[in-house]
Amino acid sequence: MSSMTQAGLVHEGEQEISYLRAKKGIWSWLYTIDHKRIGVMYLVAVLLAFLLGGVAALLVRAELFTMGKTIMEADTYNRMFTLHGLAMVFLFIIPGIPAALGNFVLPLMLGAKDVAFPRLNLASFWIYCTGMGMALFAIVSGGVDTGWTFYTPYSATVSGPVVMMTMAAFVLGFSSIFTGLNFIVTVHKMRAPGMTWGRLPLFIWAIYATAVIQVMATPVLAITLLLLALERTMGIGIFDPALGGDPVLFQHFFWFYSHPAVYIMILPGMGIMSELITTFSRKTIFGYRAIALSSIAIAVISFLVWGHHMFVSGQSVYAGMVFSFLTFLVAIPSAIKVFNWTATLYKGSIDLRAPMQWALQFLILFTIGGLTGIFLGTMGTDIHLHDTYFVVAHFHYVMVGGTVTAFIGGLHYWWPKMFGRMYNEKLATISSVLFFIGFNVTFFTQFILGSRGMPRRYYNYVEEFQQLHQISTVGTWFIGASFLLMLGYLLASLRTGAKAGANPWGARSLEWATQSPPIEHNFHEIPTVQEGPYEFPTTVDGPAKA
Repeated sequence: MSSMTQAGLVHEGEQEISYLRAKKGIWSWLYTIDHKRIGVMYLVAVLLAFLLGGVAALLVRAELFTMGKTIMEADTYNRMFTLHGLAMVFLFIIPGIPAALGNFVLPLMLGAKDVAFPRLNLASFWIYCTGMGMALFAIVSGGVDTGWTFYTPYSATVSGPVVMMTMAAFVLGFSSIFTGLNFIVTVHKMRAPGMTWGRLPLFIWAIYATAVIQVMATPVLAITLLLLALERTMGIGIFDPALGGDPVLFQHFFWFYSHPAVYIMILPGMGIMSELITTFSRKTIFGYRAIALSSIAIAVISFLVWGHHMFVSGQSVYAGMVFSFLTFLVAIPSAIKVFNWTATLYKGSIDLRAPMQWALQFLILFTIGGLTGIFLGTMGTDIHLHDTYFVVAHFHYVMVGGTVTAFIGGLHYWWPKMFGRMYNEKLATISSVLFFIGFNVTFFTQFILGSRGMPRRYYNYVEEFQQLHQISTVGTWFIGASFLLMLGYLLASLRTGAKAGANPWGARSLEWATQSPPIEHNFHEIPTVQEGPYEFPTTVDGPAKA
């Protein structure tokens, strides 16, 4: 461990009672204000949502294996499709990294003993659970077939528990806002002595930028969904043209939130990437200041590009030109990050353990997702590709190939810190290979489908698309096998895994300066920071083996 910490470092053999065993009983968890326990509860909740969304995705792809009916009727397919989108976006990807991993490690990385508002933190979790419960109630009440975007006028007139589902998203927004507020104040006020803005871990920079977007953008979605519910229940003409409303207004409101929400999803993943790349290449991060400031740049520009979702909505061609330009502009900060990560890898002492495998997958898959976004940001090509499977593939390369792979990489990275156990590296490698193969088979095929004109969301298709659909569906089986294997070895590690040391990866940030798993109050004394988290020696043999 570097001279980054002068206090609070736990030496091997000095294990004390961890946060997991400090208090016993189910109520000690349900009413806890310990950020680590709240992070673990969030982790369980978002993984359950991921399971729900993943099963729905497998069923959707199974239905598309053949033309016509395969395993379900068209109405059921539409509801399953919507379930997949809602569960993945609102219940898993948006809260996944900040609420689960961020809650656990952010105070540790700052050298703090908790977040600024521990009770607000617990409230945000229970609000999330309330929103999830409302969504599940809507699902068992018949589900909705509006798609995860709730586009009007369809969502304003179709039958089903649409109001309950939109109110579930409304409630989930409060959880997101509370978490963002808590993190902003924590970063400003709870940093350890010597932890200047220029020494913050890049994961903290990413979470901070994400929190700013959460606080500023989420109220727009909340008001939009509330207006939709009022229109359905009271017949007020807001979005429904039959009542004198404007459905394009809904699109403006929705995408004004939902495009920044894309960066709520991806920025935390980028923060994880910075941690994994520097730790497992054993090099000082290349261009720390550029990576840090690019997170803030993404947060600012993300509010200005929503109109590129609406090139075919009838908006002015001049507005389209502006939004197209801004779309290319927002790509520059992301490109800066990718360049700097790649430069960090150059001549590094690279250790290809499980977290690094997922980091390299992120680099490949996210880059493909970003480059294919150029086609959709260009008005001429977007006219042809809009609402086709090309958009589906692009979105999944960014959100799954980016956010989800980063989440899994971060989970593997901080798993020893969270639970004090190491997992089976060989099984972890098999899992990552299965995912990489399955993901590309599934979604690269969809680029071809979309470029040939296959519309997204359709229940049926013509014969010329069947073979490509079947290849795509087979790929999902590899992805499912990967996650089942992952679930098995991670759960097994809790009982049979080798005990993890305080710093099994040889990392340099503060969360590794306390025992694994940490004590209830994180540090006996607040650490004093004397250097940044990425200042590795220039010649090293690689991270310490677990």
